[in-house]
Amino acid sequence: MALKKNDIEKFKTRLLEMKQQLGVSLKSVSDDVKISEESKGYSQHQADEGTDDFGKTISIEVSTKEQGIIRQIDRALEKIEDGTYGVCDVTGDDIPIKRLEAVPYATMTVAAQEKLEKGMLQ
Repeated sequence: MALKKNDIEKFKTRLLEMKQQLGVSLKSVSDDVKISEESKGYSQHQADEGTDDFGKTISIEVSTKEQGIIRQIDRALEKIEDGTYGVCDVTGDDIPIKRLEAVPYATMTVAAQEKLEKGMLQ
């Protein structure tokens, strides 16, 4: 079942909003890491430095995940532009609208995604 034009526009708006929010979040994390790096050396205790390093590690991991989601959002926006949004990149099957509502940047059906994650797809 092909998506209606107004559905695609709603998804496009939602994707753009998500991308903007993630961009703000990434900038904030980046600024926090820079600030913690600049203030390093002023700690009075090794435990404080360890806590700072742990916080930095968590921030970097979160930002890496957010960057991955932004790449997926960009791919979904490309698919909107080329008229293939809602079609699985792997199988060519329609992605159920319920999946797109839950994960608007989905470019694969659940079955294809599971195969990819299990290493069954190249």
